[in-house]
Amino acid sequence: MRHQNRLLAALSEADGALLGPHLEAIDLPLGHVLVEPAAEIPYAIFLDTGLCSMVSTLDQGGRIEVGLVGRDGMATPALLLGTDTIPYQLFMQVAGHGHRIAVPALRDAVKASASLRTLFLRYVQTFLVQVAQTAIANAGAPAEERLARWLLMYHDRQDGDDLAVTHEFLSIMLGVRRPTVTVAIHTLEGAGLIRARRGRIRVLSRARLEEAAGQTYGPAETEYERLIGPLRRSEDSPA
Repeated sequence: MRHQNRLLAALSEADGALLGPHLEAIDLPLGHVLVEPAAEIPYAIFLDTGLCSMVSTLDQGGRIEVGLVGRDGMATPALLLGTDTIPYQLFMQVAGHGHRIAVPALRDAVKASASLRTLFLRYVQTFLVQVAQTAIANAGAPAEERLARWLLMYHDRQDGDDLAVTHEFLSIMLGVRRPTVTVAIHTLEGAGLIRARRGRIRVLSRARLEEAAGQTYGPAETEYERLIGPLRRSEDSPA
């Protein structure tokens, strides 16, 4: 079976046979909550399409994204470190579909195969680098740089150049107010990097968008390709 999920596609035949019987296809509608803070996590979920955000709720009542998962990996990688809860919420910000596996079955498979354990722990490393890059971006990068980075991360995890996203979601992703999102979008659009329409953004120049993101984009993606494989379909064999 050829998986759209990059992590599952990287499995050896033997490791795929360990997980395959336990994988259940699921739909993942927009806004669907996969994990609640401090609640026991029953399943690991591998996305084939769509995007899942890991968000933290702030004392002031706002929310900010701290991690992003698409077809590159698994929600949530903390399960691979032996924990059953996390202090964050995971929800679908872009609808899609994927596969889920019960946590006991996942851990039995990891115990049974050193190569499977190594691959999954490599994914944990790439996710930790992504979270660190998000912290670096949020600490000091201008909103337009952070927006460019986030759009590139979304672009990496889907096919085509049209990205379905609202200003409201972007304000959560970037941890800024909606007017700031609007200004950042207008800045990138005015430079000819994107075209914005209601609920949708089209990437016009990926290369220039990478330039706009500066040093906020690249380290996590390089780490992923070093440890797991190509992130974008255009760099991989056809599905």
